This record gives sequence, structure tokens and C-alpha cells, in this order.
Amino acid sequence: MASSTLTKKQKKRDKYSLSELKTLGHQLLSSRAHVNNLPLLLSFITPTTRPQYALESLLSLQSFFIPLLPQLPSSSVSSSDSQNDPEFIYRIWVRSKFDDFVQSLLDIATCSQSDEALREVVLDTLMEFVKVGNGGKFHSAIYHRLLHIFVHSSLGDDDILPELLASKYFKYIDIRYFTYISMEKLSRTVEAIVISDDKNESPDTIDVDKPKSSLALSTHKLYHLLSRIPPLEGSDGKSEYDMWNGAGIFAGKENDKGHSGKQCKDESSNIKVSPANIAKKMKLKFTKAWISFLRLPLPIDVYKEVLVNLHQIVIPYLSNPLMLCDFLTRSYDIGGVVSVMALSSLFVLMTQHGLEYPNFYEKLYALLEPSVFMAKHRAKFFQLLDSCLKSPLLPAYLAAAFCKKLSRLSLAVPPSGALVIVALIHNLLRRHPSINCLVHQEDANETMKDITEAERETDDSIEDSSASREISNIKPGIDLFDDKQTDLLKANAMRSSLWEVDTLRHHYCPPVSRFVLSLENDLTVRAKTTEVAVKDFSSGSYATIFGDEIRRRVKQVPLAFYTATPTNLFSESDFPGWTFKLKDEDNTAVLDNTSKENGHISAKRSRVESS
Repeated sequence: MASSTLTKKQKKRDKYSLSELKTLGHQLLSSRAHVNNLPLLLSFITPTTRPQYALESLLSLQSFFIPLLPQLPSSSVSSSDSQNDPEFIYRIWVRSKFDDFVQSLLDIATCSQSDEALREVVLDTLMEFVKVGNGGKFHSAIYHRLLHIFVHSSLGDDDILPELLASKYFKYIDIRYFTYISMEKLSRTVEAIVISDDKNESPDTIDVDKPKSSLALSTHKLYHLLSRIPPLEGSDGKSEYDMWNGAGIFAGKENDKGHSGKQCKDESSNIKVSPANIAKKMKLKFTKAWISFLRLPLPIDVYKEVLVNLHQIVIPYLSNPLMLCDFLTRSYDIGGVVSVMALSSLFVLMTQHGLEYPNFYEKLYALLEPSVFMAKHRAKFFQLLDSCLKSPLLPAYLAAAFCKKLSRLSLAVPPSGALVIVALIHNLLRRHPSINCLVHQEDANETMKDITEAERETDDSIEDSSASREISNIKPGIDLFDDKQTDLLKANAMRSSLWEVDTLRHHYCPPVSRFVLSLENDLTVRAKTTEVAVKDFSSGSYATIFGDEIRRRVKQVPLAFYTATPTNLFSESDFPGWTFKLKDEDNTAVLDNTSKENGHISAKRSRVESS
């Protein structure tokens, strides 16, 4: 039945040419007597109509509704409240047609089959209605419906709609304000759907992947919109903001409080307002939108992208950055690459906003695995690792544990990772002179005795006999460091040495073997040494090392030819004290174990037959 009705409407629309459609529009605009043309023109505003016909009808209807919008009653008013007033009944009818028109425009705007140029015009028309659709004020309901339909539609997050909003409308402060409000509402809606699905889910549920995939798509689009809203500038209260609506959404509240010195002026939609209260309200809406979004079960690709950008696009603009504490600590506790990406934001909260995070260094120590040297975001991680270990107030055992763990990793990482490790160890040894004993442990028993005595001073329960037994049980050549220990105090790093770094002096990669020589300097003399910039090595790879070696200027190049013609096969230094000589009187080949002082003698063997 429905398909036959659509077919009849399609045939009815096909009767009109483009010129006749234009005539219908002119008639509607010229006189109320042709108001019956309104439903006919509305029938052309569908995703299946040819773009030229839909555009012609759209322009006529837009010109018809714009002047009438301030006079139309609310959508909630019914004809029963009219008290038989013909004018009021007419306006209610026009309002219902306007609501139908808006719904048709929303259908076209969120339909992927519609023409892109037509969708852009439709969006502009909707935003014009948003500007003045609520009695001359910002019509937030239409704008929220637009975002709601887009987020829950089958359109991809790479659709042109969010790009058009970002390029043309997100520069207006009131649109950003209502976008944040809509994002908070939509995030809560998606969260409620997820919770209800989790409650209703059972092992016998069929096709559970479909709603989960749609929710993941909605989450992608929420992030796509949120991340494209430009940050609020001018929070110092001195900047001016552009507004889309001429009345201004903040004007009434400011004037009520006596801020009459800075009135709003409508100059081609550019409005001068007092930014102090706006900045405060925008921060509040920004914070609510992002916190609501971060409560959602984010897809892994969105999760990683959020963690990478959180310290740049979110934390500086939150009203209270510590509200991200739960999200970041959960992410940091996951481990692996996710923890590496969460470290940047967590470090900002700890250093700039006073966050106290227990067991931070134990978790950071656990991230030191060979895989982190091949991670995508390893450059930022190594720079943050160097910053976290910069404080001279760190206990010696903790600095030694990191130094020793990095030293052990140098045996299993690529050359680029070995360069970063040498740079980190160089800085640790320079910042913490108390761990320079790791460079050269002459007597492990003596070092262990000193450390045991220091521990005994803080713990009276340690007996002298047990300490002496522990010292006597040490075997030479045994590394006491336990790289699997999670308690850094029990890792015994101070009782070990950096023997792994010494092996790097014979590394197959020349840059590594050259760079490790910097550790032979006395790093306790801070006046004669400087820290190494870790960022210069943190993003290295085989390609960068090869490129540096190619560009390196070498003073002496190994030659593939002799500077002088050789007179013998072996040099005197190859076999010191030996020479090969033929004795004529014996007519036999003998080996004379004498040294010849006059240069090189060639080795000969001969067989002489006796006569």
C-alpha cells in the first residue's frame, strides 16, 4: 500500500516541469491565495527527487518560511487552543508544514544517496532556520535533531556533513556552545544503550554484533565532531567572539546581571559580547561533553587516538583537569602500548595539576619491554621517561633499577634502541652520582656489605649474622639483579654492574660502539659534562642510522689497494719470531726458528731431490 502511494506521488511530481515548479513558487510568495501550493512544493523535498527540482522547491519554501518564523506558534500548541480564530488556525497549519519541511531537509542532509551539492544547500537552509527559528532566537531543537540523526544514521564518520559544519559553522561561539550540549546528551544516550544491551545480553542472543557495530560507528562520529570543534581562545576575557544568532544566547543573562557596558551588536552576524562569562560557560560545557564521551566503551582506534591527543586538545581547556584522573589511571593500568600513550596526559596531570599517583614508577618500570622500542609512539615515551627520571630527589635504588633495566634491554633491542638506552643511562649517571658505582664494581662483597649496613640502619630487625651469611654466599661472576622483580627496592640493582653496556663497545653497529664511549667519562663532574638530548635519538631507526653514516665525513677511508708493492705474503708481525728459509747446503726445506731483523722474508717450501 505504501509503495503504491509513493508511486502515485512520483507520477504526480513528474507532471511538472522545472519552469512550472518555479511558477508555483512565485505564486506562493506573491499571495496567500496560493497557499495550497505549499504542500505541493513540499512533496518535491525528498532524497529521491531530482536535485534541480528539489533545489527549486527548497528556495521557494525557504523564502516563504523565513519571514513567518517569528510569528509562528510553538509546535506544542494545538488547534484546540485557537478559540476559533482563523488567523491562529492558519499559523498553526503553517507551523505544521514548517515542521514537515524541516524533517524532509533532515532526511536529505543525512542521506548518503543525495547529491553532495544539494546536501550543502540543505545544511545552509537548516542553519538559517536554527538562527531565527525560535521566535528570532537560536533554535537549538533543530540543531540537536540534525546532530542526533547524523550520529545514529548509517553515514560514515568521513561524511561531508561534519566537515561542512567544521569549516563553515564551528567558528561561531554559540554553535560550539550548543554542539557541546548536544554531544553530552548524545553520549549519555549511547551510554544508556550500552548499559541496557549489557543487561539484556544472554548467551542465546542472536546477531549481537550488529548493534555493537552501530554503537561503535556512533562513537566514531561523536569523536569526529568533538575533535573538530576549535578550542576556545580568549579565555583571558579580552577577546571577541563571532555569533551565528543575532540576538546572542548570552546577552540576556549578562544584561540581567548589570553588564550593560558591553552590549551585543548585530553586524552581519558578528556580535561583540563580554567574553569573561562566555569563557566560563564554554569551559563547563566543554568539560561535560568530553567527560560524558570518555565514559563510553571506545573502539580501540578511537581509544588510542584520544590518548595521543588528550594532553593537547582536552586537558588545557577543562574546567577541572583532575576529572580525567580515573580515565587515565585505568588506561595506564592496562599496560603495553595503551599505557605508553596514556603517559603523556598522566605526566601533565602530575606535574601541572598536582595529581598524586601511587606506584607510578613501578608501573613506568613495567613498561620497559623490548616491544616499546618498536612502538609507533616510542619517541614521545622516551622523552617522557627521561623527564620522569630527571628529579635529583629520586632514591638511588630507583635510579639504579631503571639504569640496570635499560642496560639489560640493550642486549635485545635494535641499534636505534641501543642509542636511546645509552643516552638515558648517560643522563641517569650524571644526575645521580650515587649510582656511578654501577659503571665499575671492583668488589661486589664490599659493595654489598656497605649497602647491607645502610639497610641495617633503617631496619633494626636485620641480624649481623644473617647479613654476613648473605655476603659470604655471593659467588664471583653472578649478577644479583633480578629484572623480573616488580618491587624496585628488591631488584638488587645497586649490587650489580652495567656489564651489558660494556658489551656495546663491541657492537656491530659503529654508531652504537662510538656513542657508548661517552660513558667512560667521569660523569660525576657535572661542570665538565652535559646531558644528552634524548629527543635526538628517540625516533631513530635503521634508516636514520644508515642515513647518518652515509652523510658522515670520514677522515681516513679504508683502501682496497696497497700503497706499495708487497715483497712477501706475511708480515713480520703476523708470526713474530718465525721465518721461513731455504738452506742450500742440506738441499732440503727446513724451518729456521730465527728472527731476521732486515724486513720481511717470504715463506717458501720446496722439495729438492737428492742427486
